[in-house]
Amino acid sequence: MIHKTLRLPSLQILFLPIALAFALSVHSYADVTLPTLVADHMVIQRGVPVHVWGMAAAHEAVSVTFRSETASGTADDLGRWSVYLSPGEAGGPFELIVKATNTITLSDILVGDVWVASGQSNMEFPMTGLVNAQAEIAAAQYPKIRLFRVEHKPADYPQEDVGSKGWAACTPDTVADSSAVAYFFARNLQQKLGVPIGLIETFWGGTAAESWTSLHALSADASLMPVFAARAKTVASESTTVLQLKQEEVEFQQAVAQAKADGKPLPWRQWHPDFAAWAPAALYDGMIAPLTPFAIRGVIWYQGESNSGPDRAPLYARLFQTMIRDWRDAWGEGNFPFLFVQIANWNTAAEDLWPDVRNAQRQALALKNTGMAVTIDIGDAVDIHPKNKQDVGLRLALAARAIAYGEKVEWSGPLYRQVTQEEHALRLWFDHAGGLMAKGAELTGFEVAGADGKYSAAEAKIEGTSVVVSSAAVLKPVSVRYGWAANPDCNLVNKEGLPASPFQAPE
Repeated sequence: MIHKTLRLPSLQILFLPIALAFALSVHSYADVTLPTLVADHMVIQRGVPVHVWGMAAAHEAVSVTFRSETASGTADDLGRWSVYLSPGEAGGPFELIVKATNTITLSDILVGDVWVASGQSNMEFPMTGLVNAQAEIAAAQYPKIRLFRVEHKPADYPQEDVGSKGWAACTPDTVADSSAVAYFFARNLQQKLGVPIGLIETFWGGTAAESWTSLHALSADASLMPVFAARAKTVASESTTVLQLKQEEVEFQQAVAQAKADGKPLPWRQWHPDFAAWAPAALYDGMIAPLTPFAIRGVIWYQGESNSGPDRAPLYARLFQTMIRDWRDAWGEGNFPFLFVQIANWNTAAEDLWPDVRNAQRQALALKNTGMAVTIDIGDAVDIHPKNKQDVGLRLALAARAIAYGEKVEWSGPLYRQVTQEEHALRLWFDHAGGLMAKGAELTGFEVAGADGKYSAAEAKIEGTSVVVSSAAVLKPVSVRYGWAANPDCNLVNKEGLPASPFQAPE
């Protein structure tokens, strides 16, 4: 008997692995999948429709069951599907079941309030960096607080999903590397409200606000074109920057070796902006856009230091408010609470415009449902990352309790409202001004200027909910400013001890 070897034409041999790979990919793609954010241990926002979405085979039927309700949908031509279920009150734990050709069962799901915590390094500042870190971490046993950390990822276009290890209940093991500000914020809310709190942590130290704003929003406003001019300048010089960084790294390694040989402390590596992360919209596309299908209660934000340079600070008022509107448009939930931290006191470089950035942040309060935690009294003159994050989180939580939850609680220090002219003096009027007082012997931090624009230190006297300021050096003052320095000596507070925001007036 003669055995013949089966020979396939060369083209068939070439395409066989490709066809096999395609068949396998089609098979795996047919399985229904969920985004990283929709997972075990998550918190679903109470009081709004429950949105569940993902991927499946094109035109595949998908059903979702949650709290004894089932809703169905069909994947579109590209495999995307989306299902909404009825709103519900806080509670849990629940199961959520997704069925298509396969079945996914999610467990330990809570319903409560979801807050996004974003910004740069002072929001990213971990629990391990606190002065009393060991005690705070050991006490962080809050099973109704759930944490979701988004991995750093710049992108050139809006992504479908984020990288993350998933949701986890707050325990000493899971909280250690989490945002200290966000944790103290969530802890206060959970203790006061008694409902589950979900924290979506999406931040990146040393990043600019324009990176967190969509290209659509940036390009829609001609006054924001300097953002693109700054990027063009960065791109044009990047090849030279890369060479400089290589040389700097060589010198750094030499310095490390020398320090070790001499038994001296090791040097710090000089910080530089991340080229990809500083691109306009890069962090919005990679770390915000994928989150927007997930319903939230609001946002807490701590950023501004990276926009304090002389080329960026003048634009920050416009840019920051654009970013807030942009996020609200993207989530499509109306004017959800957007609460932010005003940058703290610090002895920054002389050319940086920290007072201007603080004033720009204060001006954002003109937007509905915004709140600002003033930290001009709890910074660190020599450390851009002050370690008192407990009070920062508490002040944000006070704002949330008043703005998001309608509690009758004072949440802000005195905020400048208007200035009126008096003989040889100016009278300043404030909101949140119950029980104005100086935190110290004398009221400090005020300066006045005449028509020449030259500021002199002013004497300040509290009268009810107003402050009268004058200076022997300025016979006819026309403008006033308060706390107008990178690290100012200023001490106006209200009866709750909350500090007044720095400002300049007239605007």
